[in-house]
Amino acid sequence: MRNLAKLLGISSGNPEADKSVPVETVEMTDESDAIYEVQHINPEDINPNPFQPRKTFNDESLQELASSIREFGIIQPLLVRRTPQGMELVAGERRLRASKLAGLQEVPVIVKEMDDKEMAELAMIENLQREDLHFLEEAEGFNQLLSNFGMTQDELARRVGKNQSTIANKLRLLKLPPLIRRVLKSENLTERHARALLKLEDPQLQIQALDTIHQKGLNVRETEGLVEDILEDISREMSKKKATKQNVVKVIKDVRIFLNTINRVVADMKKVGIHIKVNQEQDDEYIMLNLKIPKRR
Repeated sequence: MRNLAKLLGISSGNPEADKSVPVETVEMTDESDAIYEVQHINPEDINPNPFQPRKTFNDESLQELASSIREFGIIQPLLVRRTPQGMELVAGERRLRASKLAGLQEVPVIVKEMDDKEMAELAMIENLQREDLHFLEEAEGFNQLLSNFGMTQDELARRVGKNQSTIANKLRLLKLPPLIRRVLKSENLTERHARALLKLEDPQLQIQALDTIHQKGLNVRETEGLVEDILEDISREMSKKKATKQNVVKVIKDVRIFLNTINRVVADMKKVGIHIKVNQEQDDEYIMLNLKIPKRR
């Protein structure tokens, strides 16, 4: 995976910046080799990134970062862009949230012009470089890049440094209904739990399986066993229904043989001049035949 700072074209202008000294100037090594000055703005004036894939943040981790920021300040500036609605965050969501928790009145930012596609890509890569990005948020982020910006899976895989098969497998998780995905997050279940549930195409069965997983605290192996048991039960039930249907069809075919025989007899009687009248009715259980044969021709 490409380094985020390299992708952004950012390098610190102060060799001591990675220690405990806030950065004040930053070089952007883009095509123009321009040097961007760090600005300081109120964190409340920064609008959130609409393409942020991470939806959940660890409160304890944010409090720890806020404590560090109170003591040392923000080491690396946030990246923002200008929009008609004001400044919009590009990268640095955790730093922005922690800064608000720390009560900072201003934060260092770098303003860079970029379009929606570049912004969404940078937000995704920034989060992928943090190992705690939830697998469903990762899948949703991939889907956003594909659907909003016309990327192919191969192109996306190259951009984020992953195999195309990895991208495809992540996207399959989005076939799970939103309710199931919310429970997976709230119960802190793993990606392998989610993959097991994908085998149950019926959402009701998925919910039942999730309830069992929650009640019994099933691990991945036990969950996979549960899903296999459910699938076997479904297969047996389908086999029974198929056998019942075949028996019903066989009986119906036998009845038709008798009816055809009766119809042939009726036809023969009419041929010899017997004016026989036939009335046939049927319901769910019976076929009723009413034959009227005159005593005389």
